[in-house]
Amino acid sequence: MKITAIETHVCNARMRNWIFVKVVTDQPGLYGWGEATLEWHTRAVVGAIEDISPLLIGEDPTRIEHLWQMMYRQHFWHGNGIVRGTAISGIDIALWDILGKSLGVPCHKLWGGPVRDYVRLYCHLGGGKMEDFYETSPADAGRFAELAQRAVEQGFTAFKTMATPETMPLEGMRPIRYAEKCVAAMRQAVGDDIDIMVDCHARHSPRMGLLFAKALEPYNLYWFEEPCWPESIDGLAEVQRAVKTPIATGERLISQHGFRELLEKRAVSVLQPDITHCGGLSEARRIAAMAEAYRVALAPHNPQGPVSTAASLELGFATPSYIICESVHEDVPWRRDVVSEGFVVEPKGRIARPSSRPGLGIEINENEVRKHPFKQEELLRTFYADGSVGDW
Repeated sequence: MKITAIETHVCNARMRNWIFVKVVTDQPGLYGWGEATLEWHTRAVVGAIEDISPLLIGEDPTRIEHLWQMMYRQHFWHGNGIVRGTAISGIDIALWDILGKSLGVPCHKLWGGPVRDYVRLYCHLGGGKMEDFYETSPADAGRFAELAQRAVEQGFTAFKTMATPETMPLEGMRPIRYAEKCVAAMRQAVGDDIDIMVDCHARHSPRMGLLFAKALEPYNLYWFEEPCWPESIDGLAEVQRAVKTPIATGERLISQHGFRELLEKRAVSVLQPDITHCGGLSEARRIAAMAEAYRVALAPHNPQGPVSTAASLELGFATPSYIICESVHEDVPWRRDVVSEGFVVEPKGRIARPSSRPGLGIEINENEVRKHPFKQEELLRTFYADGSVGDW
């Protein structure tokens, strides 16, 4: 069996362009689907896949580790950058899909079989408008409460929200009080049996992240995500040690090397590799093994398209340290026109049961993809009150 072509199929899905990767073989009807979605870098990723493809054409697609090493280590530059890492990820995911299909088994059986009966899902409520973040009116907190109640009504037992505003390296108590009111309203709306996560999007300095973490500690968050940039590992470790709330991070890190120091410094309780960026399923499994060794939980970042979700779930069915999967279900109304999924989501509790289909258990409708061609994503910019550039 040989690889004959590597194709990219771009599908605009409102706030992002999904990049589907199709690896074609010389066996009739045998191909694999991957995903390499990277917001605001669509053309760069497509170009990176085109650059990598000559390494793989004519190779055996079932030699996944061998091909991964080629993609990562050859062409002189190692695959540590976000664009190259995302390109490698998309191809790697498709290779696992091919291997499962060629053997007639789901991917999770390739990795030792299921370790659980289902994977729990959570949704993302989003956040307020940037210009509203410092408005601490009851109506603003009430909006978060309404979104929280809606998530519970849809069957979710856990949800995440961006309830902390962006801040300069040091500010007063106004943004802290805003976050407190919003989280308090959500907790009151859903009770203690629903898990709430707060995502800071790494918009804070380590000191401000710590102040937010301390203020929100009484609300018993499931985790507190990206209180500062993951490059500030000592800062993350300081926040982790200062509060009982579990600290989560990892969506911006590429390859196992990016996660090693987090674990060595005991800086997190939850690792969040993004399978479409970190190096695909091959690298995600290595990261998961490290998490297991340190007894740290794994909860992959997954706000992208349907191939990313299928890959994240397949990993979860076979990974002991895996605790929950991010779920996108209302991004575009035609999502199910684009993909046929093998896994089954039970509405009560929002849990996903394994697929019996081979590979990732999905099929992409290329005709539907073509109905939604590439569009430039909206430029998202944020500035502090004094006009200086902030982290979005």
